[in-house]
Amino acid sequence: MINIPQSPTAWKSYLKILAILALLYLFLVSIGLIGSAFKGLGRNFAEQLIQSSAAPIVGLFIGILATSLIQSSSTTTSLIVGMVAAGTFGDDPRVALAAAIPYIMGANIGTSITNTIVSLGHIVRKNEFQQAFAASIVHDFFNLMSVCILFPIQLKTNFIGHSAYWLAEKFIGTETVTFNSPIKMITKPAVHWITDLCQYQHLINPFWLVLVLALVMLFLALKYLTTVIRSLVIARLEAFFDTHIFKTWVRAMFFGVAITVMVQSSSITTSLVVPLAGAGILTLQQIFPYTLGSNIGTTITAILASLVSATIAPVSVAFAHLLFNIFGILVIWPIPAVRQFPMKLATYFSSLAVKNRIFPLLYVIIVFFIIPISLIFIAR
Repeated sequence: MINIPQSPTAWKSYLKILAILALLYLFLVSIGLIGSAFKGLGRNFAEQLIQSSAAPIVGLFIGILATSLIQSSSTTTSLIVGMVAAGTFGDDPRVALAAAIPYIMGANIGTSITNTIVSLGHIVRKNEFQQAFAASIVHDFFNLMSVCILFPIQLKTNFIGHSAYWLAEKFIGTETVTFNSPIKMITKPAVHWITDLCQYQHLINPFWLVLVLALVMLFLALKYLTTVIRSLVIARLEAFFDTHIFKTWVRAMFFGVAITVMVQSSSITTSLVVPLAGAGILTLQQIFPYTLGSNIGTTITAILASLVSATIAPVSVAFAHLLFNIFGILVIWPIPAVRQFPMKLATYFSSLAVKNRIFPLLYVIIVFFIIPISLIFIAR
């Protein structure tokens, strides 16, 4: 038997829960629309960027730029897997794998642009924005540190390539496993409907309209989502996260892996915690290991899909992505001074962002677009 709430306070709580669910759906649809808009605006350019072999340093920045444009490391990785399978990087699978790994490393950096954009939804509220921006860019700094440490070693030894090739040899012939993301299933109809509606407007490039609508929806969702969450359950959520999910870094990391495997998108996984950071429910120390787990989780889908291939090269590319993230965690996390560095950088940059609100916009444009484009041009 369903208990119907009698008191006005109980009804208010139920309405707030419904409001949170509606705002969360709006938030997830806005993230899907941002990805759809960037894919429409930049996918062809990204594919052209990746289609020609390049020096490793150029491949690294092509990976950053391509993923920033299409808002999906999974899409970038899929393009690279397809190119390796087609022999674009050469007929020798070991050589092709070594050439593809810098693109994978770049994709890992580029994928964190989404949660950084999401944090801008808090920009009009000082305290919220500082916490949200720090939570979003700690992912950036970890990925940058991983690349700075592992990229030179990879160039000298190809240790990621050798390890990934060995794993691929063990798994060739395994049947593929598929899994449909429940988040994408419930948001996909709305994303497609809005995108199609914008395309009927006979604009030169309707994806700009999609992007504008997505950003408006994002800002509205974040503005009210944080307020409603704080008024309803902030004390309960804080206690639940502290005593259960985020009690230890191991739990937080495995939760990040599990959620990312389920929703099949590290962008969604990391973006979900940004408003919780803005509301003061989660701390930077709790969010950091969670984002590392999302880095691992985002590679699982590509691995499962690639196992159906009859050739070793595409499978080894998928494993290279996984191993890069694992090696990054093994190098950075065990040493406290090194582990604290991304969090200190995130805290410092978030304090700068609060002092000057143009800083976060410049950060996104410079880090994810201007620097990669400039270095690609110079290196070529």
